Amino acid sequence: MKFRLLTLLTAAIMAVSAFSISASAEERYGKQKVVYHINYPGGEEDKAYMGAMRNIQNHINAVGAKNLDLKVVIHGNGISLLKSAKDAGALQTSVANLKSQNVSFQVCANTLKGKKLSPDQLYEVFDEDIVPSGVAELAHLQAKGYTYIKP
Repeated sequence: MKFRLLTLLTAAIMAVSAFSISASAEERYGKQKVVYHINYPGGEEDKAYMGAMRNIQNHINAVGAKNLDLKVVIHGNGISLLKSAKDAGALQTSVANLKSQNVSFQVCANTLKGKKLSPDQLYEVFDEDIVPSGVAELAHLQAKGYTYIKP
């Protein structure tokens, strides 16, 4: 009986602590506008891309999706992220999960043209996801107050 009570008490304390940490993190960080920049190859088994997706998810977990306007701008060699995500697997799951949390993936039209790719060769890229220039979009977003992060 004492063990059961102690277990319940410990669980309650942990739940309150987790809530406190989450609430204080949201208070600490407030609302944020962030742009993540991906223009590099993913490497073996898309390891670099998976790391970037984890960074983005950790960011969402810390700040709270409702407090975050997060965009991912992809150009150059980074286009392989969405090419690889086209195949079912962990990368596709990560991208889909982030999209379900209102993360916007923006793709450079110059890269598509230069690499002779169409949006249907990439995972879930639609006309509204394509920007004229990835680097110009980064500068545009920074001018609008977005914080730049290169994972």
